[in-house]
Amino acid sequence: MRIAASQLAAGVSPQENLAVIAEQTARAAAEGADVVVFPEAAMARFGIPLGPVAEPLDGPWATRVRAVADAAGVLVVAGMFTPSADGRVRNTLLITGRGVDTSYDKLHLFDAFGFAESATVAPGERPVVAEVDGVPIGFATCYDVRFPGLFTRLAEDGARVILLPASWGAGPGKREQWELLVRARALDSTCWVVAAAQADPATVGEPPATRAPTGIGHSMVVSPLGEVRSRLGAEPGLLVADVDLGETERARAAIPVLANRRRDVV
Repeated sequence: MRIAASQLAAGVSPQENLAVIAEQTARAAAEGADVVVFPEAAMARFGIPLGPVAEPLDGPWATRVRAVADAAGVLVVAGMFTPSADGRVRNTLLITGRGVDTSYDKLHLFDAFGFAESATVAPGERPVVAEVDGVPIGFATCYDVRFPGLFTRLAEDGARVILLPASWGAGPGKREQWELLVRARALDSTCWVVAAAQADPATVGEPPATRAPTGIGHSMVVSPLGEVRSRLGAEPGLLVADVDLGETERARAAIPVLANRRRDVV
């Protein structure tokens, strides 16, 4: 399976971001990608009121993303915001194309490092695994990467690959934590992890964020044994990688952590 991770620097306009998604999807499809993963908050970056940009999954923004995926013949995964019944929004991954049409709402909200995502965002309620061309793929979003149990659960639900859109917060040691956590979750789950991050806005001339997590870049593709096979820097780019699903099975034979886990105790 060939997977592309688009490391874009989302702005505040959903329509302008949609144009970048369309361009990047077409480019990835031309390079033979089966799946194109965009970052968390690809619809509109953090640091602005999210309620006014949120749309339902059958709204015009998501409908246009579906059309982009169908035209390119690929699965597209893109971060957006959908309305929540309690007046907040949900941090949603739209997952569409290749016969799939589903979504994942971020389970773990980023109430850390002085930021309170839960003030405006409602949490999701379920993990999601979708089958694409016969391959079970799991989904997680940004801060979810700090919770190993989700990744283990996705693997136990059948996932062989986990897609991880993110808009990582900047700060001392944060890039090192990002890489460490992505690699650790690949080992925990013995899955491929494809992490698609927002680019550092400073690389496109945007002022640095004060508190909102607007991205640091460093998207990466990590093997089931925790090896970084390919990566980007801080600036926007498109990372295209071939994922050998046989490596998942070989990793699980060599390090059967899923089979060996003491479910009767932990």
